Amino acid sequence: MPPISPLNWMRLILLGAMFGAAFMFTKLALDGVGPRLVVASRLGVGALLLLIIATLRGTGLPPLRGKGAGTVWAFALGMGICTNALPFFLLSWSQQFIASGFAGVCMAVVPLLILPLAHFLVPGDRMNLRRLAGFLIGTCGVVLLIGPAAFASTGTELELTARIACIGAAFSYAIGAILTRLCPDVDMISLAAAALTMGAVLFVPYALIVEGIPGSIPASSLLALLYLGTFPTGIAQLLLVQVIRSAGPVFMSLLNYQVPLWSLSLGILFLGEDLPPNIYWALLLILCGLALSQATALRRLFAGRRA
Repeated sequence: MPPISPLNWMRLILLGAMFGAAFMFTKLALDGVGPRLVVASRLGVGALLLLIIATLRGTGLPPLRGKGAGTVWAFALGMGICTNALPFFLLSWSQQFIASGFAGVCMAVVPLLILPLAHFLVPGDRMNLRRLAGFLIGTCGVVLLIGPAAFASTGTELELTARIACIGAAFSYAIGAILTRLCPDVDMISLAAAALTMGAVLFVPYALIVEGIPGSIPASSLLALLYLGTFPTGIAQLLLVQVIRSAGPVFMSLLNYQVPLWSLSLGILFLGEDLPPNIYWALLLILCGLALSQATALRRLFAGRRA
């Protein structure tokens, strides 16, 4: 795996901020439409955005015919399902029946799922004791940040099924990251557009059949849906593909430790939420885990800056 560039670190931080803000905008969006239509809107707007970008660049979608075309589209289908349609649905459905923090804990486990998959499937992304220890420490930091309320029982009939669905979403994200890395060489914007398009084609009809077309949508919900489709879906899909293809799925998985920090910080700044008492210990654990798991990449980064 080549050295991780400062640009990929910047992409990772930007992704964390966009995904962290998505929680606030999702709450606004749900005031006007159901959870399935939120997912459908994200996929539809995101796919349209990337299709426009790919068309303006002159690349468009990957070729439908020719050598390797079928393989590329098979990977795009897998990415559309595993990184978009399936986890979006599982998370939106399960959060009706579980404590909200449980999904955050499951997302923090994604790096631990990616690590062994990448070890066996992705050349150059090898698992070692230092990386494993770093990810374990980071995961503990996220669990401490979210707190024991994440594991509190809601008493609902489908709670166990919903928890399994959350774990399934984490596995889905991990598999999607591996598929993104293993896809044959193709223009990254075209690949991102194809993946979101496949996700939208699969999910939008289902959402419309189940929830129907709303008669009216409040302006705040409409703006929230536009944000969700544009930034943490469309632009994020493009950035995710760029990071995974150039720096690997293990590096990308550090995103899952950032998102709770961004979500918490933005909630404090804009929603007046309280500062958790364990935030400083949690932040210390997350930063230590990041530094330990990416020690080699960080040394290269700072060595390059001094040079």
